Amino acid sequence: MNTPATLLYVYAVTRPTRSLDEVLDTLRGIGQAPVLLLPTTPTATSTATLAFAASEVPEDDFNEHALKDHFENLEWLESVARAHHDVVQTIATHATVLPLRLATVYQDQSRARQALAAQHHTFTRRLDELDAHTEYGVKIYLTPPSTAPGPQPGDDAAAPQNAPASPGKAYLHARRAQTHAREAVYTQAQQAAVAIEAIAARHASLRVRHAPQSGALGGPQENVLNDAYLIPDDQAEPFQNALADAARAFPDLRIEVTGPWAPYSFAMPAPDSPPGPPEAPS
Repeated sequence: MNTPATLLYVYAVTRPTRSLDEVLDTLRGIGQAPVLLLPTTPTATSTATLAFAASEVPEDDFNEHALKDHFENLEWLESVARAHHDVVQTIATHATVLPLRLATVYQDQSRARQALAAQHHTFTRRLDELDAHTEYGVKIYLTPPSTAPGPQPGDDAAAPQNAPASPGKAYLHARRAQTHAREAVYTQAQQAAVAIEAIAARHASLRVRHAPQSGALGGPQENVLNDAYLIPDDQAEPFQNALADAARAFPDLRIEVTGPWAPYSFAMPAPDSPPGPPEAPS
């Protein structure tokens, strides 16, 4: 009976440590496969040893053609992403980790070692930047404004108080009230974004601004800011406390802080010119 062909799935780059070896004894990855550390030997220009955290996966599921089909299968994709995340997060609690993108695979251990050696300098530099840091996410959500049409300054000032409003005027009043409420909430969001940036300037090493989430990811409330911050471990508590204090000044917003996470957003250098704070729709 032939043994099914396998590929090597790589989750992350890290530095081998004794405590990490002990964790990997019981850690399982995709398909409950054991996770191993695949180290490279030090180079002529560096004495640091790096390793891929990897496991074997079926070649039939992870070859190029199979992946194209699987990426259309949300159930399969969610299962793989969850296993990938669990491995990376577990490693992150014991060592500095550089997460790799989903479905990074190599033909075999030899090919993986070659790739690790070829990028040894880049990986080492990035791990040095991530040492003693953790990622936190900060999101701003708009709470739905009240749509009750209250009287607006200057609206029909000369009309009798007891005169019934026509359906057309009632509709216009409601639309105007909605517009005013929405503009006020967006103003709060802009102010909150400025406050968050000021807090991050005191506590964060790096920031990445992601696109706001929409649809099922965003939930029923509108997401207008979706930032990730790389926070030194000794600044994590002050950073979270400062955000909690700032959030109380913006009652019409929901400011959500998530983490600690492995530094997914900082696996590559942050863009030089992130976009600005949220703007109200014109």
